[in-house]
Amino acid sequence: MFSSLAWSRASFIFLLFSLSSFTHAREDSVFTSSVTYCNPPDTLLISRFEVAYFAHNQSVSFNVSAASVQPDVNVTANLFLNVYGMKPVNLTLDFCNILGGALCPLPMYNFTGADSITLPKSLDVASRIPAIAFKIPDLEGFAQLSLTDVKTGKVRACVQATLANGWSTHQKAVEWATGGIAIAALLLSLGVSALVADAIPPFRFLDLMSLYQTIGTSALLSLNYPSIYRAFTLNFAWTLGLFPTSESSPIQNSINRMRHLTGGRLADSSSGSAVQFVNRRLSPYNNAAAAPPSLPLTDLFKREVTNYAKRFSELAAAPPYLPDAVSHLAKRETIKGEVQTVTSDSSNVLQAGLPIYVNSVNVSTSNAFMTAFFCALMLFAVGMAVLAIGYGVFVLLNRRRAQTQTEKNSVEPPFDYLSFARSWILRLVLISSMPLFIFIFYQWTLKDSWLSILLSVFTLVALLAAIGWPTFTTLRSAKRRGGASELYAPDEKHLLVNAPLYAQYRVQRYYFFIVTLVAMILRAIFIAFAKSSAAAQIALVVALEGLVVISYIVLKPYPTRGGDVFGTYLAIVRLVCSGLMIAFLPSLSVSPIPRVVIGAVIAVIFAVAVVVTIINLFLNFFLLARNGFRPRQQEVSDNDSSSSSDRSGSRSDGSLLEKGVLAKGFGYADDWIGLAKAMVVPAVAPELACGI
Repeated sequence: MFSSLAWSRASFIFLLFSLSSFTHAREDSVFTSSVTYCNPPDTLLISRFEVAYFAHNQSVSFNVSAASVQPDVNVTANLFLNVYGMKPVNLTLDFCNILGGALCPLPMYNFTGADSITLPKSLDVASRIPAIAFKIPDLEGFAQLSLTDVKTGKVRACVQATLANGWSTHQKAVEWATGGIAIAALLLSLGVSALVADAIPPFRFLDLMSLYQTIGTSALLSLNYPSIYRAFTLNFAWTLGLFPTSESSPIQNSINRMRHLTGGRLADSSSGSAVQFVNRRLSPYNNAAAAPPSLPLTDLFKREVTNYAKRFSELAAAPPYLPDAVSHLAKRETIKGEVQTVTSDSSNVLQAGLPIYVNSVNVSTSNAFMTAFFCALMLFAVGMAVLAIGYGVFVLLNRRRAQTQTEKNSVEPPFDYLSFARSWILRLVLISSMPLFIFIFYQWTLKDSWLSILLSVFTLVALLAAIGWPTFTTLRSAKRRGGASELYAPDEKHLLVNAPLYAQYRVQRYYFFIVTLVAMILRAIFIAFAKSSAAAQIALVVALEGLVVISYIVLKPYPTRGGDVFGTYLAIVRLVCSGLMIAFLPSLSVSPIPRVVIGAVIAVIFAVAVVVTIINLFLNFFLLARNGFRPRQQEVSDNDSSSSSDRSGSRSDGSLLEKGVLAKGFGYADDWIGLAKAMVVPAVAPELACGI
C-alpha cells in the first residue's frame, strides 16, 4: 500500500519517463514506447521527449525539446498514471504556486536539453517500483500530462505516452526459429512425398503451417487483447504474408501509389509504433473513468519540483548535448516525424482486430490484402522455379536411367514428376488460402481502391478454382467408380495429384478434408464481415471450433488411433483458446491483470501445441526412415466400421511397394544422391572427392 506522500514523490519521477520513445532494453529500466497528443496542441509543442529511469543506479536520463507558443497563459498541470489499473495516480499541480510564480504565466521560449540525473535517496524510488515492472513482458501502462488554463478551464496541452521496459513476447529469434523449422519441415516433406505419396510428414507440415496461421489470425478479432498476447501472435505474422517492414519500404510505397491512383483514400502506414494509434478504450489505454481524486501536493514534493525545475532552467540556457546514457538509448526507436494527435474521435485511431495487428508490422489496413497478395505471388514464383529446376534435373536423370535400363534389357515406367509437382502446387495453395481469404473479404469492407478490390476478386476466383476443382473431382471419382477405395489405388494418378486433400484420412472418411476447408472459409468470413460486433465474432468462432472438435470425435477420420488423438488435440486447443478469448470482450470490462494472465495462458497453450506438432512431424519422419520409407498400410473396407482391424493392416489390392511406385522412388533417390555427391562433395570437401 502506497501512502499519498509516497505517490507524490514517485509521481514526478514517472512524469520524467512518461514521454519517452524507446522500444528495447537490456538492463532494468522503464521508458515509453510511444508519445502522442491526446488533444490538439494549442500552447505546448513537443518535438522530442526521451526519458528513461535506470534501476541499477536510480538515475533518470532525458533528451527533451519543447516550446511554449502562446503568451500570458496560466495553467495547472494534471498527471495521470495507470499501470495495469493498479491504484492509478491522479496528481494536480498549480504552476502559480511553485518557483515563486516563475512558470505563471508560461514563459515563451524553446527548451532543449539532455542530461542524466542521479535521483536523491530521499525519493526512495527503488522501493516504490516493484521489480516485476522491469521484467514483465509488454508492460501495460501509460502516463498522461494535461495543462489546463486557469482562467477558461480549456486544456492547453495534453500528451500521453505508453510505458515499457524493453521486454516483449515478440522476438525476432522466435520468428527465425519458427521459420527455420518450417523450411526444414518443407524440405523433408518434399523429399518424403517423392518416395511415398501418402507419407505422414507432408501432412504434418500442413498441420504445422495451419497452426502457425491459427495463432496469427487469433489476434484479428475485434477484442481487447492484452499487449502480451498480441505481441506473441506477431511472431507468426510472417505466415500471413505480413513480414515486418518500415514506412519507407519500396513494396509499401508502391502499394500506396497504386491505391491513390485508383481511388484509394484511406491512410497509409504510419511511422513509429502502432500502439500510439490504439483506440483509447483498448489495452494499454484503459479508460481512466475510475481514477481516484487528485492527490494533494505536499511541501516536500514542492521542494523536489523546485530543485529539478532549476536544473531544467540551466539546461535550457545551455547548448543541447547528448550524454552517454541518453546516447545509448537513442540507438533505439525514437519519435519519427511529428508527434501525432490521437483522440477517441480522431480519424487515425486504429480499431480493434486486424487494423491494430497489421499496423504493428508497419502495414496499413488498406495495404493488408495487397501485401499478402504479393507475398503469395512471390511464394508461388519461388515454388514454381524450384519445381522447374527439379523437373530439369529429373529429365537428365531419366535419360541416364533409360540408358542404364536399355543396357540391362529392363524397362521401368517413369516416375510421374508432373503429378508430383501438381500435388505440391496444391499444398502451396492450401498454405496460402487462410490469410488470403481473410484479407480478400476484409478488403471488400474497406471500399477503398477499385483496383485492389478487382485483384481480390480475381484472387478469390483463382483460389476457389485451385481448391474447388480437386475437391469436385475427388467427390466425383468416389461416386462414379468402385467406391472411395479407388481414390487410394497406388497406381491412380488422382492420388498422386490430390493426396494433400484426403490421403491422410482413412477410406471411409476421405471426405473429411471438406470439414477443414469449410471451417477455414467460415473463420475468414467471421473475422472480416462480423468485425463490428466482437460478441458475434467470438460466439461464431467458438461455435465453429466446437463443431470441428465434435466432428473429430464422432467421425475419427484417421486410419490410426494416434492420428485421431493428434487431430482431436489440435482441434481442442483451438476451441479452448477461442473460449478463453471471451474474457477479451470489451463489453465485459475484465480487469487488466486477469486479462494479461489469460493472454499468457493462451500463449502458453499455443506454444505447447507448436512444440507437440513439431515433435510429431520429425518423429514421423524418423519412424518412416527407420522403416525403410515403407508406405502406410491401410485397410480398404466398404463398411464404416471403426474397429482396430479397419484402422490398420494392409490394403487388399496391394501396397505402393507391390505396385513398384516405391521402388521407382528409391531408384530416383539413388540417382539424386549420386548427382549430389558428384556436384557438392568436390566443392565442399575436395579431399573426399576421390573416395566417391
